Amino acid sequence: ILTMDGHTKIKVPMSKPYVTSDTRRLVLEAVESSYIGTGPFIQKFEEVWAKENNYRFGSACSSGTAALHLALTALDIGEGDEVIVPEFTMVATAWAVTYTGARPVFVDCDNTLNIDIAKIESAITAKTKAIIVVHVYGRRVNMNKIAEIAIAHDIAVVEDSAEAHGILPEKSDIACFSFYSNKIISTGEGGMCLTNSRLYKDRIDTLRSMSFDKNRTYLHPHLGFNYRMTNIQAAIGLSQLETLGWIKSKRRMIEMWYDAYLPAIVKMPKRDVLWYYDIDTHGDAEQLKNILLNEYGIETRSFFKPMSMQPMYSTGQFPTNAMKWGQRGLLLPTYMDITEEQVKYVCECIAKSLPLVV
Repeated sequence: ILTMDGHTKIKVPMSKPYVTSDTRRLVLEAVESSYIGTGPFIQKFEEVWAKENNYRFGSACSSGTAALHLALTALDIGEGDEVIVPEFTMVATAWAVTYTGARPVFVDCDNTLNIDIAKIESAITAKTKAIIVVHVYGRRVNMNKIAEIAIAHDIAVVEDSAEAHGILPEKSDIACFSFYSNKIISTGEGGMCLTNSRLYKDRIDTLRSMSFDKNRTYLHPHLGFNYRMTNIQAAIGLSQLETLGWIKSKRRMIEMWYDAYLPAIVKMPKRDVLWYYDIDTHGDAEQLKNILLNEYGIETRSFFKPMSMQPMYSTGQFPTNAMKWGQRGLLLPTYMDITEEQVKYVCECIAKSLPLVV
């Protein structure tokens, strides 16, 4: 589908921001108060999100990547340490480890796309100080088993819940969230660390704000980061939390629509929460992605590529499952304004296109 100027006409976008009248009201309140940087909405957002997830403390920051970096730094992860990281994840998960000077050690996924728990212990060494667990595409990792491994080897646990708002974090020292514009709850850009430890909370709060001391003497006792969330961003997040029940129910409905209209062959294991709806193309996902965009105006997104394929981590050897799913998985349009008719259209176009995918 091409317009007169040769550009693809998008009929179903991959995602759209969720903006309500409450969003406009709270953002305007922040602007008119003159608190556009720091301000009271930040602490309120931290408190509400921590309570929603059954954690004591929240520390808002500038991105999900920053949240992971802050969490690892608060846990004293650094040069000479190793951190277990899923092979199948967004590269930011691994980058956060590299930022600290530690080395990410990758473990392949199973067919849920989550880390293969049976392979974790063989990757642990005397240098292993933590494991990052990612609930990939909204599927819950068995945190009881993760906790057993962590306790047995005396290592910390960090949960990366960027794609899993609604899965209550548990058994982790620090849980990290992204509020990027395509996430279930969004602040445009932003993140948060949740913890039950006052020590970690205080460390994170200091680190995210350039390690200022309480008296702002401009003597900074530790290397810090400029990872602060703004009051305007927090206002956007709070507006979405006011309608969290509706967000959850609409996303369940979207998942039910896809379940009803998609060919059975492409369906993946059930999700605990819906971020993007993922499918198994059983072929070349890039080929299907191009057909859907160019022929039908439907935006989709490929699955993550294995961490061992990333230029900064390349080993030349790629784990079986992560490689397989990186080649044949596809994420479908999922956002609050999508209609049943649009979902049905996407599914019909996939059914017509599948025979062309090899």
